Amino acid sequence: MDAYLISFVVIGAAALAMTWLPTWLKEVPFSYTILFVAVGYLLYKLPLGLPEPDPLRENELALRLSELCVIVTLMGTGIKINRRFSFYSWLVPLRLVSWTMLLCIGVLAWMGWEFLGFPVASAVLLAAALAPTDPVLASDVQVGPPSQEVEDAPRFSLTAEAGLNDGMAFPFTWLAVALATKGLAPENWLTHWLSYDLLYRIGLGVAVGYLLGRGLSFLLFELPKKGKIPKTNDGFVAISATLLVYGLTEMVHGYGFIAVFVAGLTIKNQEKDEKYHRELHDFTDQIERLLVVVVLILVGGSIARGLLDALTWQGALVSLGFVLVVRPLAGYIGLLGVPVRTREKWAISFFGIRGIGSIFYLAFGLSEASFENPQEMWAVVGFTILLSIFVHGVLATPVMRHLDRTRKPHHFIEPDKASQDLGEKKPGEAAA
Repeated sequence: MDAYLISFVVIGAAALAMTWLPTWLKEVPFSYTILFVAVGYLLYKLPLGLPEPDPLRENELALRLSELCVIVTLMGTGIKINRRFSFYSWLVPLRLVSWTMLLCIGVLAWMGWEFLGFPVASAVLLAAALAPTDPVLASDVQVGPPSQEVEDAPRFSLTAEAGLNDGMAFPFTWLAVALATKGLAPENWLTHWLSYDLLYRIGLGVAVGYLLGRGLSFLLFELPKKGKIPKTNDGFVAISATLLVYGLTEMVHGYGFIAVFVAGLTIKNQEKDEKYHRELHDFTDQIERLLVVVVLILVGGSIARGLLDALTWQGALVSLGFVLVVRPLAGYIGLLGVPVRTREKWAISFFGIRGIGSIFYLAFGLSEASFENPQEMWAVVGFTILLSIFVHGVLATPVMRHLDRTRKPHHFIEPDKASQDLGEKKPGEAAA
């Protein structure tokens, strides 16, 4: 049989199933991600001649496919957030991408060095890859499509965190590359890393994303009102904007992930009541689903072909400890003092879903420098993603439904009311 045509049939059938699966599984404790990983595993156990799924041997494919999947998702994520940015209203996600992420990276790097015996550079790369919450596989705990409905604290926080931290993990990936290429002596890399990889590239990503978002908003919403150009209702503009923003930002060496998310957020907030936002979001969502199908099948296939063969019991314990202990505790510590209910803090802290973003960062790091223990790193990352897909996929629906049932009406927020921006109490009031 022709493997090329078989690939078409597999992707087509899986993508067709995605038309109904998210709706069918919405009310049950089961995620479609689990199903597609299992399908990929089974398919690659058959002699069908499907494309090589091993990311270690096909690093470039893993890198580019995961990159495309993440940037498309980040644009949709930015467009669906109702809340305007302010340091108070975004306090929870800002804590998560700063204190919580730093704690996760520090503990993971130490665990990789101490328990897995990795060199420092490899331990830091593993930590950077696993630190960010994935924007692609976290839809069950995120806000829905663009609307004027109120956003509860957990869904907003996890959505905003997923949008921000895929870019915030980039400096630490570059730190791992610097350690691998220039050694451990700080005088060889510290100044360049702090000034360029950390400050300059993050700042440029934010600035370019905001400016291009304003420009695109003017093009889409203001010029048609003045009769200068016809109004468009095409959803593919979102993908065009994604590629434009990402490409231009990377060309000037900013972080494109941050720029795409900021551009989407800016487009949404320039015309909050514009119904066109729904069309833009829905188109990115459809493209995202197609890409996710491919990636999940390849993840399942890579497991069938031996991705986890290099996994040791120490590596499995590191993954279990990170998903079940380190991330929840780091999340809760990062949210100390924030006026959000305790049960919602724990939910926000626990649902740090790992996924396609981790594939990108590990593949990116391995493409930039030579690291020791690449097989072991892929095994730990693969097992962590698999564990997150199953644990979070099963628990997301019942936990979020429980929070919805127990939440009082005033725990929801009106997007434009700054006094209730955190989705909970006003500053100074005690959290329950």
